[in-house]
This record gives sequence, C-alpha cells and structure tokens, in this order.
Amino acid sequence: MSEHSKREAIERAVKAPVAETRELLQRDGELKPGLGRISGVIALSLGFLCLLAVLAFHFPQYLTTPDLRHKYSVDVLRQLLLVALLVAGGMSLGNLILNRQRNLNIVAFVLVIAATALGGSRVPVGEFPDHTPYLALDWFILDLLGSTLIFVVIEKLFPLYRGQAIFRKEWQTDLKHFAVNHFIVGLALLTVNFLLHHLFGWLVSSNFQQAVRDIPFLPQLLLCVLVADLAQYGTHRAYHEVPFLWRFHAVHHSVKTMDWLAGSRQHMLELIATRVCVLAPLYILGFSEAAMNGYILIVGFQAVFNHANVHLPWGPLKYLIVTPDFHHWHHASDDEAIDRNYAAHYAFIDYLFGTAVKSTKKFPERYGVVGDYMPDGFVRQQLFPFRRSKAPAESPE
Repeated sequence: MSEHSKREAIERAVKAPVAETRELLQRDGELKPGLGRISGVIALSLGFLCLLAVLAFHFPQYLTTPDLRHKYSVDVLRQLLLVALLVAGGMSLGNLILNRQRNLNIVAFVLVIAATALGGSRVPVGEFPDHTPYLALDWFILDLLGSTLIFVVIEKLFPLYRGQAIFRKEWQTDLKHFAVNHFIVGLALLTVNFLLHHLFGWLVSSNFQQAVRDIPFLPQLLLCVLVADLAQYGTHRAYHEVPFLWRFHAVHHSVKTMDWLAGSRQHMLELIATRVCVLAPLYILGFSEAAMNGYILIVGFQAVFNHANVHLPWGPLKYLIVTPDFHHWHHASDDEAIDRNYAAHYAFIDYLFGTAVKSTKKFPERYGVVGDYMPDGFVRQQLFPFRRSKAPAESPE
C-alpha cells in the first residue's frame, strides 16, 4: 500500500467516526431500542464525562469548586469514576464486537482509553492552593449525571406528554446553557457576593439576625423559602412587566418543549440579577447556614423538577406549593397563561396576589414566546437583548 493510500485509510478511519458522532449530536427525536444506539449514546456520554473528571483530578485548583471539594469524599468519587469507565468501556466494546453503531462506539471507546491513559481513577491529588480562579467542572459533571439519572427516570415513569423524546428539539442549545451556567458559577457567586455586601451591607443588624437564627430549624427553613419566594415573585413579575427586562427573560421563555433541561435556558445577566434580588433579603435577615443550605437544596430541586415533563396527582397540594403543572402554565403561550404563575416555591402567593392561572383546560396547548421570535443557539440568545428586534415591547408571557 502506498504512503498516500495509507494516509487516506487513516483519515477515513478517523473522520468517519467523528463525522457520524457529530451528526448524531445534531439530531433530535426518539432513539429506537435494539440497534445499539441507546447504549452507544450512554457509553459516549459516560466516556466524555469520565475524561472531564480525570482532567478535574489533574487540575483540582482550577477545575473544581472550593465549597464542594471540602465536602465530598475523593475515594467515593474515584470509585464512581472507575464504575463509569467500566460501564462505558464495556458498552462500547460490546457494541463494537456485535458491529452495532460502530463509528459512534469507536469514539466512545477512544474517550474511555484516553481517560484511562491519563490516569483514570488513580490520578494522585496532592496539596494545592485553595484560592485560585476556577471553572466548576466538578459541579457540571455531578449535576449533569445526577439530574439525568433522576429526572429522566421520573419523566419516563410519570410523563405529562407521553412519547416526548429525551433528545427533543433544541436540546443542544439548552445543554450549552446548562454547561455555561455551571462553569461560570464561581464568577457568578463572586459577583453576587460583591453586590450583596456593597449594596445591602448597611442594612444588616447583628441583633436582628441573631433573633432569626434562634428560630428552630424547620420554621426557619419555611420562613427562608417564603422570604426568597416573595423576592422571586417581585423580581419575576418585573421581568414580565418592564419591557427592557423582558428582553432578557424572554430567553428563558423561548423554550417550546418542557423537560428537566428546559429550566437551564437563561440569560447570564438575568441569572446574576435574580440571585442578587432573591439572596439580598436572606442576607439582610441573616438566616442560619443550615436554613440556607436547606433552601439551596429546595431551590435546586424545584428549578429542575418544575420544568420537567412530569404529571402527578397533587390534590390540594397544588394550591400550596409550585408543581410542574403549575409552572408549565407559566411557560405556556395560551391567552389565559400570559403573565401568570410567577411563584417558584409557594403557589399560594399567586393566588394571594390574583396572578394564578384560571383556565378550564387541564394542560397548556403550546409553549414559548408569542410570535416565536427568539433565535436558536446559545450565543445568539445571549446577544438577543442587545440587538434591535421586531419582538414585542411588552411581555407576551
């Protein structure tokens, strides 16, 4: 075989798997079982996350979150990484032996080999500085893996819309929002903390804060969530009623298919502004660390769950807490859903202020912004508020 022929053969062997994988990642729709594609996608996803995890082990001072690295067990993470490598490697190798989705599984297996060659679960972690700029790669990996395992299962067991594909239209855009929002968490928290201390520090009263911290945990947690939700309600309503602010919030409302990933679509400036407005009263009132941690767990779960493709018989609870049914109406573009259901945790806030949806229909008919004027793609959506547009001046939601 000539040198030219060898180069062509190598190029085909490399280009074909990469091209097929890239083409698959641009698709949407249901994956048919029995063809090796589902296991191939799982192997590819796990292989990619394993490679990222190995890089995080190599550069923990730059790729891991300080608050998290002090709380989780490195040994447990190593075991999880080893299991993920074995699962991804076993699935991809099995599909290659059975000649199913060969090109896709070649890429998955190469990722596993690369992660293993870089040290796998045995990468040594020594002493390193704790106060360095960082990308929250560990938080991205853990949250994506955990959210996928939990919420995809819930959506399949209790679907609102049966037959809705996991890889629905525009899932790629929302995954980019998910990733970027996680990677910039360090910068976002730094900005939020700076603004909180400089804008609201003068309102802090140590005696009043101590009185708040002395409240027993459960009532303090419920009060913390209530204060946060009242702040969220006011901020959220302003996003809808102030035309300039709506241009940022419209990014979040442009999702046309609701699932666990839909809530990730959000403009970065809205993300920071909302956190300042919601955390400011909590900072001023001085809730205990335990209550704040409880609130963070609740808001983290509800932010994902309430966008999920889930329907459950909530009974009277639907008038007390925000559920997926309640929040789906907020994202609907049906006439009766416009500017309704603002609360994030306590549904009774909307009933109290007269902004709860009143409809004879059980579920919304359509989602997204009225007029469907939002461009697709993460970068274009981040630039949208600053561009001239034919979008309505007022909120259509």
